[in-house]
Amino acid sequence: MDQNATQDTQAQLQALNAKIDALTEQMATLTDYVIEQRQRQQEWDELKEDLSPILMELTEVTVEELEEIEPYVRLEDVLAFLKRLASNLHNFESMLDQLESVNDLVQDLTPIANDAFLVAADQMQQMEQRGYFQMLPELKYIADNVMGAFGPEDVRMLGDNVVTILTTVRGMTQPEIMMLVQKLTDSTREAVKTPDDELDISTLGLIRQMRDPQMRLGLARTMTMLRAMGHITPPGQTTSVS
Repeated sequence: MDQNATQDTQAQLQALNAKIDALTEQMATLTDYVIEQRQRQQEWDELKEDLSPILMELTEVTVEELEEIEPYVRLEDVLAFLKRLASNLHNFESMLDQLESVNDLVQDLTPIANDAFLVAADQMQQMEQRGYFQMLPELKYIADNVMGAFGPEDVRMLGDNVVTILTTVRGMTQPEIMMLVQKLTDSTREAVKTPDDELDISTLGLIRQMRDPQMRLGLARTMTMLRAMGHITPPGQTTSVS
């Protein structure tokens, strides 16, 4: 019986020790919590002490600013603005979504824009090497001369006749016409180079030149061209030749 009593006493002591240990842990936890709360409270008190002067100064500035705008802004206006702002929150969200979409687009286009800039810089360098930029002042000089020689009325008339001008230029730039003009230019250059004293301009000399087949062919073509010009009636005139 004594042995059983001893065992019961030991069991009770162990249970009591366990309860004491659990209570000690709880006390330690409570102590840590109290210490933490005190630290937080201390930090909050320090923050309030630091912010109090700032808040007071901000309040004073706000009051002064509100006093300045008091004649122009009423409380009802501020409340109406706030209501309108709150009612348009959905629109602001839509705007923010659009801004995000634009931002994504810019990010996608940035590499392309960089490549395009590099290509443009390379092209500009090539144009500079070829002398395009050196020609710009000369082109400006030509444009200044054109602007000085032609007035608004001349430009308007040019616009009215631009189709006719382009059609004429297209006809003049045909290969056979350009070749004919080149040959006429070369022949004229050679004729001009011949000294006047070497030219036989007497009547008999001109008659002898008419025996040349090329001379007769040239005269025939000239007469054909003159005949064609005779059929042309200038604007505002009537043909009087019968």
